[in-house]
Amino acid sequence: MGMLCAVSFNRYGRLYYLDPGDLHPVVGDKVLVPTDDGTEVAECVWAAQWVDEETSGFPRLAGMATESDLRRDETQRKRKAEAKVAAKRLIREHGLPMKVVAVDHTLETAGAASGPGGARTTIYFTAPHRVDFRSLVRDLGATLHCRVELRQLSARDSARVQGGIGSCGRDLCCATFLNDFEPVTIRMAKDQDLPLNPLRISGACGRLMCCLKYEHPLYQQFQASAPSIGSRVSTPEGDGRVVAHSVPRDSVTVRLDADGSRCSCSRASVCGPRKAHDEQYG
Repeated sequence: MGMLCAVSFNRYGRLYYLDPGDLHPVVGDKVLVPTDDGTEVAECVWAAQWVDEETSGFPRLAGMATESDLRRDETQRKRKAEAKVAAKRLIREHGLPMKVVAVDHTLETAGAASGPGGARTTIYFTAPHRVDFRSLVRDLGATLHCRVELRQLSARDSARVQGGIGSCGRDLCCATFLNDFEPVTIRMAKDQDLPLNPLRISGACGRLMCCLKYEHPLYQQFQASAPSIGSRVSTPEGDGRVVAHSVPRDSVTVRLDADGSRCSCSRASVCGPRKAHDEQYG
């Protein structure tokens, strides 16, 4: 048991959970978060509070942001905007089929004017195929006066970085809480009786929606134990034939032999011995 708080580097962006240590940040406070490139400024969106989970494995806040940290963060944001404009202009001039997705900039560290310890700009882009951008990197380095790196992103990584709104009306899962992408197959859509229309089951990235995997284990468990459509069953209202499944309600729809009406009964109420009898004697 320990204390945790949540911070975000961008408004409505992904949440990162950290151990506040001796600090007590509240919602809206600017805090310093340790990263691979040093400490960065983030906004507290979930005040520090006690949780039942073990917090020893979470990173710890580096401190509260000061005025100098906020000025450094503002300078960094301006450099990112300038680099994005320059990258888009030079891409047009070189005629490359590239789309700038995001820009990351690391400010110069004290005593390091260039090289690995100096300023560095990383430009993330998407492209339909591999692109020879060696001349573009040279021009970007001469324009931005720092070391430049270009990294090509996949369609899903691009959606994660840019963010957006899904067909459900909520922020994209990959941009908010998903830590990693898990394999999603068209079989998951078939098992859930979803329309196999690409426009209906594809996300903002153009790939199959990650949420197809959320309820898939529930459908697999239901189909393993429920009577199949067309099989004969005994229900509290009489014998009949299964004509439909309702997995969210954990029930089946049965057409009764007596009057042809339909009734909905729970999966547990369907007679198991009757199924075994029909399977054995036909």
